[in-house]
Amino acid sequence: MNELIGRVFNFEKTTFPASSELFGELTAKGQFPKALIISCADSRVVPEHIVQADPGDLFVCRNAGNIVPPYSTQNGGVTSTVEYAVAALGVRDIIVAGHSDCGAMKALSDPTGLEAMPNVAAWLKHGAAAEHIVSTCHADLEGKERVRAITLENIIAQLSHLRTHPAVAAGIARGEITLHGWFVDIHAGQVLGLNGDTGEFITLREDRDLPVALAARSRFATEYAEAAE
Repeated sequence: MNELIGRVFNFEKTTFPASSELFGELTAKGQFPKALIISCADSRVVPEHIVQADPGDLFVCRNAGNIVPPYSTQNGGVTSTVEYAVAALGVRDIIVAGHSDCGAMKALSDPTGLEAMPNVAAWLKHGAAAEHIVSTCHADLEGKERVRAITLENIIAQLSHLRTHPAVAAGIARGEITLHGWFVDIHAGQVLGLNGDTGEFITLREDRDLPVALAARSRFATEYAEAAE
């Protein structure tokens, strides 16, 4: 803890003065983050570090398993964060980021020991679809491969939950919001992105287009219904 406190002093004496112009602008003009990222609370995965973000670049929500509960009238931290990011801050890119060696995904794969953590067990039910998909469609997978598969399916599941949130759903319908699904491989130092068209996770590379889970494009369901008639 003393080491962490020492870093606080270093922030005050070195980091803050070196970026005083940036902090002054953020204080005067407020925040206009480029994206909302919903990632795991795992201490080894720091979203700002991964994208080399400056203060003000990201609006971040972290929790065990990078979970996004489906929208409901019951208030929650993730729901409030998503709503505020979209409705108040005008964020147009939302990233759900899972990662390798995730403890939450290991617990989904093998719930042994969750009896002592009832709140964790209840929270992870939001990822039940991911585990069920892997168990029924890829029953041959075991160990690390099974956990990795559940992690990837969980990213897809949470993106589906995200689309049930009214602010997000409306933004998607207006063609204003792009959804991203990322898998951070902390062993290889790579980030994989979900290609929503193919269903594949592709390594992010400078020399090719960024894969997106759902590209921003407007739609009007009533017009489609009339055309079908």
